Amino acid sequence: MDYKQLARQLVFLLQGETDQVAILANTAALLMTELENVSWAGFYLEKEGELILGPFQGKPACIHIPLGKGVCGTAFVTQETLRVPDVHAFSGHIACDSESASEIVIPLSNRSGKLIGVMDLDSKKPDRFSEDDQAGLEMLAVALREFL
Repeated sequence: MDYKQLARQLVFLLQGETDQVAILANTAALLMTELENVSWAGFYLEKEGELILGPFQGKPACIHIPLGKGVCGTAFVTQETLRVPDVHAFSGHIACDSESASEIVIPLSNRSGKLIGVMDLDSKKPDRFSEDDQAGLEMLAVALREFL
C-alpha cells in the first residue's frame, strides 16, 4: 500500500471540511475502500472518561469501551500504537466481532495536540498489520489531525 498516496487522497477528500463526524466518516470509508483484508475501520472518541463509538465502516461494534480496557482503551491510555497480530492472545481483548483475528489501534489527536480518541482497524486475517502498515497509518493520523 502506498500510504503517501493514501494521505494525499485523504487531504484532498477532506479539504475545507470542518465537521468532525463528516471528516471521520469519510476517513473510515476511505480506509475500508483502499486497504485489503480489513473487516472494520473506524474511530472511538473519548467522552466523559470512556471511549464512545464514532464513525466507522464494518459490522456493528461495541459502543462503550472503558479507558485502559481492550486494545482501544489501552492504546488511548498509553498514547502508543498497538499492533496486535492475534487479538485472542491479547489480555483483556474486547471481542466486538468474534471473527476479528488481528487489530491495530492508533491514538488520535486534534490540531492542538489534545488526545481525542483512537483510529481502529480490524482484520479477519491473523497478523494482518505490518510495521509498514503501522508507519503508514500513523502518518494518516498525523494528516487527519489537521482537520480535527
